[in-house]
Amino acid sequence: MDYKYINQLLERYWNCETSLEEEGILRAFFSQKDVPAELRQYQPLFAYQQLETKEKHLDADFDNRLLAMIEEDEPIKVKARTITLTQRLKPLFKAAAVVAIFLTLGNAAQESFQTQQPSTTGMAGYNKVEKGASVALRDSAAIDTIKPVGAPAASLNVIK
Repeated sequence: MDYKYINQLLERYWNCETSLEEEGILRAFFSQKDVPAELRQYQPLFAYQQLETKEKHLDADFDNRLLAMIEEDEPIKVKARTITLTQRLKPLFKAAAVVAIFLTLGNAAQESFQTQQPSTTGMAGYNKVEKGASVALRDSAAIDTIKPVGAPAASLNVIK
């Protein structure tokens, strides 16, 4: 027997060009018991489609029963609440606080790990003042009247 028409229908089926009637012809053909050997590989595909159509489907009463079950339950009342601006910005405040803490800890760690001479550093971030000449001695109007012991009285030093 020549299965040229079935082969043409299969070719059109794989190219998605068949109508529903032609697909019905293919399903009817592959539901037979005596299918040629070269076409037997396609039989499970069309048999599966035929089994799917025999499966149980939801009846028309299903929608009505489901809607009745939904209507039996009391609707849940949801209260609307107002959210203030501070409540909306609270996550941003928390994030800013975390950033500030990290920056403070980073600065403290940076100061503690820097290599400086211990004699020139007082508190963290502040340098000690080196001992030097007094500011009062640099005044041009100051006259040194203290005589060193054993020095002649005529030697008065005027500092300019």
